[in-house]
Amino acid sequence: MMNTRHLKGYFAILGILAASYSSYAQTAPKKFIDPANMDLTVKPGDDFYEYASGNWIKNNPVPAKETRWGSFNELRDFNINAVKSVVEEAAADRSAPAGSVKKRVGDFYAAAMDSITIEKLGYTPIKADLSRINKIKDIQGILDEVITMRVSGIGAPMYGFYVGQDRKNVNKYVAQLGQGGTTLPDRDYYLKDDSRVLKIREAYLNYMTTLFTLTGSSATEAKQKANTVLAIEKKLAEAQMSRLEMRDPYKTYNKFTVAAFEKTTPNINWTATLPKLLAKGQDTVLVGSPKFFVSLNEMLSAVPVSDWKTYLEWNVLKNSAANLSSPFVKANFAFNQAQTGQKVQTPRWQTMSSKTDGSLGELLGQLYVAKYFKPEAKARMTEMIKNLRSAFETRIKGLEWMSDVTKEKALAKLNAFVPKIGYPDKWKNYEGLNIDRKTYFQNLRNVGTWGYNDMVSQLGKPVDRTRFGMTPPTVNAYYSPTMNEIVFPAGILQFPFFAANADDAINYGGIGAVIGHEMSHGFDDSGSQYDKDGNLRNWWTDQDRTKFEAKTKALGEQYDSYTVLDTIHVNGKLTMGENIGDLGGLNAAYTAFKLTKQGQSEEKIDGFTPDQRFFLSWAQVWRGNILPDNAAQLIKTDPHSPGEFRTIGAPVNMDAWYKAFDVKPGDKLYKKPEDRIRLW
Repeated sequence: MMNTRHLKGYFAILGILAASYSSYAQTAPKKFIDPANMDLTVKPGDDFYEYASGNWIKNNPVPAKETRWGSFNELRDFNINAVKSVVEEAAADRSAPAGSVKKRVGDFYAAAMDSITIEKLGYTPIKADLSRINKIKDIQGILDEVITMRVSGIGAPMYGFYVGQDRKNVNKYVAQLGQGGTTLPDRDYYLKDDSRVLKIREAYLNYMTTLFTLTGSSATEAKQKANTVLAIEKKLAEAQMSRLEMRDPYKTYNKFTVAAFEKTTPNINWTATLPKLLAKGQDTVLVGSPKFFVSLNEMLSAVPVSDWKTYLEWNVLKNSAANLSSPFVKANFAFNQAQTGQKVQTPRWQTMSSKTDGSLGELLGQLYVAKYFKPEAKARMTEMIKNLRSAFETRIKGLEWMSDVTKEKALAKLNAFVPKIGYPDKWKNYEGLNIDRKTYFQNLRNVGTWGYNDMVSQLGKPVDRTRFGMTPPTVNAYYSPTMNEIVFPAGILQFPFFAANADDAINYGGIGAVIGHEMSHGFDDSGSQYDKDGNLRNWWTDQDRTKFEAKTKALGEQYDSYTVLDTIHVNGKLTMGENIGDLGGLNAAYTAFKLTKQGQSEEKIDGFTPDQRFFLSWAQVWRGNILPDNAAQLIKTDPHSPGEFRTIGAPVNMDAWYKAFDVKPGDKLYKKPEDRIRLW
């Protein structure tokens, strides 16, 4: 999976998926729409999800090593074996020249797979860190250790820090501070007390107690330490903005001079701290949540130094556990199991193949692309993006609810989209990164340090528009509002999204809808607040914005009505951007499809019309099963709706879907024409 260490949350990438899965070019199946995967006893107008995928869902339960299983997971499974073949081949080649791509990738993977050495070491790799923390005497020592941990690739306790584009001046990089400091997936896990949350908090206390015990604390002391950490993290959670609040790009844009910000946090000398964070010569800083830092400042006075030391000790443990000896790995898995319901640990080779991709993505990516990426896929994608852009333009021009003056700005933004396909034109060479075949843990630390230095080195330089936010094998895609770019890594360019030998209905219902989805992010409730150059700047008339917000409110209410588990519903506001992406993307893909020869015909393939195949292609992308615990967690943390509701959420607003499947009044999914939401 991709290394998200330095990604900037919601504003950095708006992807088609919650997690970044990887895949490789497999042989496409003979039937792109296989009736054997469908449940033809169900009326499509009653339950399109079951109709399109019912038998597949019935016959593909979640495997023990997974928390969900669907089309994306199938691709990931294919891909992880492809990545495995690349890394194993690299590791086996002992004649690869020193410093070569193959040598560094091979050495990283070989060290990661050397479980004998890792078992012998126990927790030796972190003893120096724990000893250093133990010697801290005062709050300044605590703050300096937070800096040391960050720049040394150990972790990022207490608050968030990164270097990224200034959202109101995107040609400049700026130092940015954000809320952070917690471990559980969302602030709700600290602040709410329903049965699911209580179960996970209990598992978290057990996890902490286990790790403190494994590193020498008595049972009583370990339990005490766990409670101390939980109390600190709860206070940090109370100070955090919710995920919903953080979707507002203006709320999280707060620019201060360093001197002015320092006055709001007298316990933290930012004039001295920023250079220690290697952000030298900065007179301004962007702050995501000023309120969080005011609360943190108060905590630095109120919480004893001894408790902060325990908190930092925990941050070393939690960031290292999965990479130490088996007692630590097992404890880490037990905590993950309590949150997601996963039955057995992921095989080591799979974890380490993913870790190689996440750590050295653009080295591994070079080997992957050479072996698995076909140039014709890039050529076909270029053509489809051109067609989707043209379709989106037609749709914007035809909008009844938008004025001509706003349409002109929308078209300018659409035409300014920069597409990136497959892999970067300029590869990172990871110069100065040391990888040793015998020191797995140190390799990880070196990667963390190198990544941090690479990030801060951007300060004072022109914005690098060649960078990719995902590695080449990744099955995902994203839109960046500040770059105004749509990006499609090599891994997504295959079935069920894309197949060179598939009919247009399959490709437009799959990758075409993904292209349209990413384009639509430029016009969703958040992305639409950025102009054609990527700057956070209003380009709407007040009247048009009001009309747009009325439509998004209706879309939110539609998704709010979907039930996931017992009393748990989809959060229409949290998932708004992705739902707009799906609705706009599928509409644009359909418009583009209707310009093709097949789109204008009625010729059936395997018993289905072109339009039916288009919508069935979309549906089979989102089929899947998920464990209840994981589903409950994702409703709190994932800005995407569950696959079942992505399958139906956009089509029920499209007249073409009703016509294709003869959906009539009385059918359960039927919406009156005047109630269908027509956005982009």
